[in-house]
Amino acid sequence: MESFIPILNAIDSFMWGPPLITLLVGTGIYLTIRLKLLQVFRLPKALKLIFKAQNNGRGDVSSFKALCVALAATVGTGNIVGVATAVKVGGPGAIFWMWVAAFFGMATKYSEGLLAVKFRSIDEKGEIAGGPMFYIRNGEKWKPLATFFALACIGVAYFGIGTFPQVNAIVDSMQISFGFPKIATDVILTVFIAAITLGGLQSIAKVASGIVPFMALTYVAISLGLIILNLDQVPAAIAMIINDAFTGAAAAGGFAGSTVMMAMQNGVARGVFSNESGLGSAPIAAAAAKTKWPAEQGLISMTGTFIDTIIICSMTGLALVLTGVWQGDAAGAAMTSAAFASTYGFFGSQLLTIALVLFAFTTILGWNYYGERACIYLFGNKGVLPYRLIFIALIASGAFLKLEAIWILADIVNGLMAIPNLIALIALSGVIVAETNKYMNRHKKAAQPSSDK
Repeated sequence: MESFIPILNAIDSFMWGPPLITLLVGTGIYLTIRLKLLQVFRLPKALKLIFKAQNNGRGDVSSFKALCVALAATVGTGNIVGVATAVKVGGPGAIFWMWVAAFFGMATKYSEGLLAVKFRSIDEKGEIAGGPMFYIRNGEKWKPLATFFALACIGVAYFGIGTFPQVNAIVDSMQISFGFPKIATDVILTVFIAAITLGGLQSIAKVASGIVPFMALTYVAISLGLIILNLDQVPAAIAMIINDAFTGAAAAGGFAGSTVMMAMQNGVARGVFSNESGLGSAPIAAAAAKTKWPAEQGLISMTGTFIDTIIICSMTGLALVLTGVWQGDAAGAAMTSAAFASTYGFFGSQLLTIALVLFAFTTILGWNYYGERACIYLFGNKGVLPYRLIFIALIASGAFLKLEAIWILADIVNGLMAIPNLIALIALSGVIVAETNKYMNRHKKAAQPSSDK
């Protein structure tokens, strides 16, 4: 297997190089234009809908719980490790390009959520089934492409974002920060994952809706505390982020320097990895929402990218720049830990460990659900139990499996998920615009006062 690593690296570099990044951001720009900057003008309404959606349509869970399941998979180690990696390689300017990717990604995520509800179906157990495989098959009649997406989704759930990176992050951080033996952490983790995932969507949604808001608000509060303590340096930090986005960052301390292209590529790539806009994962959860308006769930889905990148990733990025740790020798989670430790001392690194564990844990839950729905699409409900058992077995072995080839392969499969999804979004853009106009016109009329003649 190791002999294939150079080949896999070459494929991975090509996959996540300019071609796919251009397709991802380009699709977001195209949809932004067609939707007339919806992510700007409709964001206040979208944020209100998180808590005030009517939930009066068919579905399995509330719109809020559907969003929490999506955020569970989205808000993960990428918000801590991914941002640090982007800044380490691309400099502070990478944060600006992360914002750019998220801005256009909001239009993409809106479109994914809308199509998920528009083309969802009912499975043989009477549960809602939806996601890219359904809007590719039912919307564009491209069944082979839908099958390709579903296979890639299972691959990512089993061997990529959904298992090994998250398990390794949890067991390593617990050992480093609290001295917990890896095997003990892995056994406890496996038991919890098994108990929750065997309960299906309702169980996952219940746990996600409890943990996700708590972990997000806690991390934001800790980060805000750091920012407030360095408030006088915030204008200079933001100016550095914007300036370095267009000029690159000079070498300083342990930082080797970066070019504009390095900042752009790392910022966009890490932003997409974090918020998953365009990858086709979040619409699988969005399809289960109790709503009768596809555009309404699209708006709620759009807030996922806003929360993940514009808020949470920005907090991490500002912490790294304000404390200056990006110029040191630390990288990844160690860099972010150093930023919090510089402000809160040893207590800060422990808080970050807890956040990292919660982020990784919920990501496992979310991706378990995504892979399961893809499995049902391909094999029916008879494939659910085998899928869950294999997933649990992979979690149990994830702490001890460190094959470099698997990480690279997972990266490639992740990209393979995005390609059919982005093709479908562009092809169905007319449907997206029509459904958006229908929803907006209906609510515009409902808001107008009636007049008696």
